[in-house]
Amino acid sequence: MSTSRDDFVIAIRSAFLKKSTKQRFSLISLVLFSVLLIFLSKINFTPINYVKISINEVLYRLSFVTSLPEKQIRKSAVIINEHFNLYEEYKINKNKLNELESRSINSNYILEENERLRKLIDEYIVQTNEIVGKVLLDKDSPFLKSIIVNKGSKDEIQLGMAVLDEGYLVGKVVEVNFSTSRILLISDLNSKIPVALEPGNLQSIITGTGKKNGTIQYFEEDAEIEEQSIAYTSGSGGIFKPGIPVGIVKIVDEENEKYEVDFFSNLSQLTFVKLVSYEKEQ
Repeated sequence: MSTSRDDFVIAIRSAFLKKSTKQRFSLISLVLFSVLLIFLSKINFTPINYVKISINEVLYRLSFVTSLPEKQIRKSAVIINEHFNLYEEYKINKNKLNELESRSINSNYILEENERLRKLIDEYIVQTNEIVGKVLLDKDSPFLKSIIVNKGSKDEIQLGMAVLDEGYLVGKVVEVNFSTSRILLISDLNSKIPVALEPGNLQSIITGTGKKNGTIQYFEEDAEIEEQSIAYTSGSGGIFKPGIPVGIVKIVDEENEKYEVDFFSNLSQLTFVKLVSYEKEQ
């Protein structure tokens, strides 16, 4: 303890001797003022206490005032951040609501459409002798778009049977031989299929174009045909049973009433097809 105090005194003395007269006076004043402050802080003198309290109060108020901008900035930042978070949650919930509403509308439409088609289809009985045929090359066809299958009269194939690919209409039987049959595809220029366009149950006819799609003809004058409508066989004329999917409607020129149908099946890639006949319920 004594050694530390002696070292301190030596350090003060060394610093004191190295300073000029003016610097020595300043150093002595600083040391005396420090000693005075330490002394005053130890005694319980009322005026001194008042002074200390006043100084502490001033310092506290100054620190409070200077901290206000920082607190306000922090508070504003929190409010802004919460606002952005709420907005993001609003957008997410809004998108979810729109999706649910869309699903609800689509579900209601599908249920109504299925019920209507079920009533139509219930009028028919599908024969149990559905036959799968392999597609052969049709070299000598009088038609632009037709195929040959390896099933004929020996397999109970009949004229007018519907031909399906994965449940979609692709054509009908127009010629039957003993072991083969010719199928007129729905894309052929000679193909005309009575259909109902949904939604709306709009009656019309799809005519082949000789290409991969068809055109819609013979619909009501004031009919409002919608983009992406689904074309099903209508059952008119007794050619096909109602409710077989054919294709999707595409508006080409609404002003001039030009509409096309993109067939569900790729008619150029057929390998196997199903030949089906239907009997109307008595």
